[in-house]
Amino acid sequence: MATTADFKNGLVLKIDGQLWQILEFQHVKPGKGPAFVRTKIKNVLTGKSVDKTWNAGVKVETALVDRRDMTYLYNDGTDYVFMDGETYDQIAIAPETVGDGARFLLENMSVQVATHEDVPLHVELPVTVELEVTQTDPGLQGDRSTGGTKPATLETGAEVQVPLFINTGDKLKIDSRDGNYLGRVNN
Repeated sequence: MATTADFKNGLVLKIDGQLWQILEFQHVKPGKGPAFVRTKIKNVLTGKSVDKTWNAGVKVETALVDRRDMTYLYNDGTDYVFMDGETYDQIAIAPETVGDGARFLLENMSVQVATHEDVPLHVELPVTVELEVTQTDPGLQGDRSTGGTKPATLETGAEVQVPLFINTGDKLKIDSRDGNYLGRVNN
């Protein structure tokens, strides 16, 4: 059990038998009336997000979530297979659970897998990943009025927008949360 004072981003709550993860929260103390907590929570299994308001001090049941470092091995055609580095157990996780981060998964990449009662909830990639550009068109100098961008295909098959000076074969640092280009990696 936790109170609204214990809320933090990422905390998983058990509400009506379902698991909900806190995406963001805000303690509000109006000039008139009691304090309350405004939250945005996401259903861990369905991905549905809702806004919920709690009175300050309310007790809420929390779920025990086990976060383990695992290594991504391969995609077997339908699921993504991960291995626990300590026990060498392998688990297959559905693409819906892996989410949009699957675009940046490379074999042997270390990730964090969150489970509840041995059911995978979500996969957290490192915030930044280093990937090589496999295909991009050459950028033309003087072809813009401000800093331009062009599409580039990465070694995982993901397509991101990069500056015009990026060439095929360059290694880039990419934000795995939103797919934004962060910079080149010096070899």
